[in-house]
Amino acid sequence: MVITGSDTQGIDDLKSYLSECFKMKDLGSLSYFIGTSSTGYFLSQVKYASEIVQRAGLSDNKVTDTPLELNIKYSSTDGTLLSNPTLYSKLVGSLNYLTITRSYISHVVHIVSQFMSAPRSTRYAAVLKILRYIKGSLYQGLCFSSKSDHTLPAYSDLDWAGDVTDRRSITGYCVFLGDSLISWRSKKKSVVSRSSAEAKYKSLVHTMSELIWLRWLLCDMRVQLSTSTPVYCDNKATIQITHNDVFHERTKHIDIDCHFTRHHLKKKVQSLFRMSNQNFKWLISSPRLTLHLVFNF
Repeated sequence: MVITGSDTQGIDDLKSYLSECFKMKDLGSLSYFIGTSSTGYFLSQVKYASEIVQRAGLSDNKVTDTPLELNIKYSSTDGTLLSNPTLYSKLVGSLNYLTITRSYISHVVHIVSQFMSAPRSTRYAAVLKILRYIKGSLYQGLCFSSKSDHTLPAYSDLDWAGDVTDRRSITGYCVFLGDSLISWRSKKKSVVSRSSAEAKYKSLVHTMSELIWLRWLLCDMRVQLSTSTPVYCDNKATIQITHNDVFHERTKHIDIDCHFTRHHLKKKVQSLFRMSNQNFKWLISSPRLTLHLVFNF
């Protein structure tokens, strides 16, 4: 939490009061500055990203266009074990913090974070590739426009059985407020899904849960959303299950999720649309967003 203002005594009194109510630690003055512009707020971690690149010893001029090779899959036995995994752990930990403003590396950082206990040479090479990508895009970040409208579109996707080691699926979503990206997530499921439709449906449920929370938050901030929230999904079976009141044998085990989603659709809190993979890739790479998102779902 950042406390700022011209009343020094007021700030000290507030910190004393908060420390009585909560267990907290005062980190002192800010060491990094997140800038503003005439068009809104631009969140970036340029200095921090540069320090990570230097820590990895990347002194050459080599950069890459993507943080990860397309469709690449890692298993727990690829490559050789690192003799000193400390640097790997430090770099991956730093990259996790960098995802606060670099949403487009969330998925790839999630992948390399899975091998912290026993990192191998192939994963270390993947970390270096991520850092070379960051080196070539140091000045990217998140732009929150002051002229953005109050629409709340969301996009949901999933890589079914994408992990070659345990065949668990990786879900992901991103939510915009107008043109500004405000929420995103990439996470591996805790159980194996036998059906791609089931997996994508559960991914859609997580997306809608996030949207409900965001609508409540905006309402508390006195931002009224007069229309339903558009949700985009690329799976036809998922959309059919959502609108179909008849539960078949293969879908009855996800009926709670179905009722949750259908309830909000009927109340017109959200609207569900199908979106092709081509349109999804165009959207997340659109230059009007002032950033590039890379999802390998």
